[in-house]
Amino acid sequence: QMRLVQSGGGLVQAGDSLRLSCVASGRTFSTYAMGWFRQSPGKEREFVAAISRSGDSTDYRYSVKGRFTISKDNAKDTMYLQMNSLKPEDTAVYYCAATDVWFLTDRQGDYDYWGPGTQVTVSS
Repeated sequence: QMRLVQSGGGLVQAGDSLRLSCVASGRTFSTYAMGWFRQSPGKEREFVAAISRSGDSTDYRYSVKGRFTISKDNAKDTMYLQMNSLKPEDTAVYYCAATDVWFLTDRQGDYDYWGPGTQVTVSS
């Protein structure tokens, strides 16, 4: 069983930055690809970004490309999501997730372990 602990959410203004962290324990972190998802009120949870086991490959949803950066530090068992130029439409609960599939995936069903979520609120 892998445990994921999240931190870094909060309330910011449009244009500000935030960094989310996701610390893993219980499994060998370097053997898992990771992802970030988000869910806004009244909407389904959606893919935000994914990173490969080594951290060499990444994928993003179109609306966050160029603003968000996903990264992974296998030595610290930690994944990050650096979010810049935040917009009100980025407001959501953000979830980190881990998968043992070998390829980058944006499908929620491919992820085995999930963090509890952290609220990000962007005011206009």
